[in-house]
Amino acid sequence: MKIAILGKPFDDEAAPAIQALLDDLAARRAEVRIGEAFRTFLDNRLRLPEGTTEFRRGDSLRGVQFVLSIGGDGTLLDTVTYVGSLQIPILGIHTGRLGFLATITPDRIAQAIDALYKGHFNIEERSLIRVDTDPDVFGQLNFGLNEFSVLKRDTSSMIVVHTYIDGEYLNSYWADGLVVATPTGSTGYSLSCGGPVMLPQTNNFIIAPVCPHNLNVRPLVVSDRSVISFEIEGRSTSYMLSLDSRSLPVEASVQIAVRREAFNARLVKLNHVNFLSTLRSKLNWGLDRRNPSGIQL
Repeated sequence: MKIAILGKPFDDEAAPAIQALLDDLAARRAEVRIGEAFRTFLDNRLRLPEGTTEFRRGDSLRGVQFVLSIGGDGTLLDTVTYVGSLQIPILGIHTGRLGFLATITPDRIAQAIDALYKGHFNIEERSLIRVDTDPDVFGQLNFGLNEFSVLKRDTSSMIVVHTYIDGEYLNSYWADGLVVATPTGSTGYSLSCGGPVMLPQTNNFIIAPVCPHNLNVRPLVVSDRSVISFEIEGRSTSYMLSLDSRSLPVEASVQIAVRREAFNARLVKLNHVNFLSTLRSKLNWGLDRRNPSGIQL
């Protein structure tokens, strides 16, 4: 089996579990490829399987059966950009903080690898958001798993985001910015802006203003078959565009449209993990402090 690994530096306490993962792959005679930056971190820290090769951004992962993302949710978001239209299944191993997307904890790594080899897992198809700009801003990495945001760049006054759906005028948002989130991103930035939580398979976008001046403006759910476009006004001549963890300053004259990407991200889920259980464990849904036993109702 061919397995690619991407990751971020981890604490010493996670090292034994990661070494056990590498040893397990070596014992199974897996063909292992490791991202260049992560390989540099692992060298002189852990024993790598014999014949391990490295890759960098832009190298094709064609032929790889699974990609392991070792880190937090941000690492998994970055991993999606490496996989792109190849739609290789991604297994998120959590050595970071929240672990909403990367759900496999270090103590379950061995179980997860065994499940991959035995086929005891499910694949969740997660929709992506695509951003088209003129002039081009994000290049080939113009897609994301969580959200796209238009934000004021500094402490200047709010901006006005004139928003259109399929060419039809929706609203002018007087705010610090605007977020367009996928169902996966509904538990991220959009949630902090008062947006709803959506199940991953929901075919929608959320349009949520950031700190709106008009208090009667609320987040809106629209079909992800729609094309959402924007015109920006403000005292500043530039603002920020953010796509997942990638942010770039742009001139106010840039034309922007977002839509659903033609391909999906495919996340590996073991049988004991699903979106509803993750909601309860990570967002404490159902936890009632009046219940001294701590049982979720």
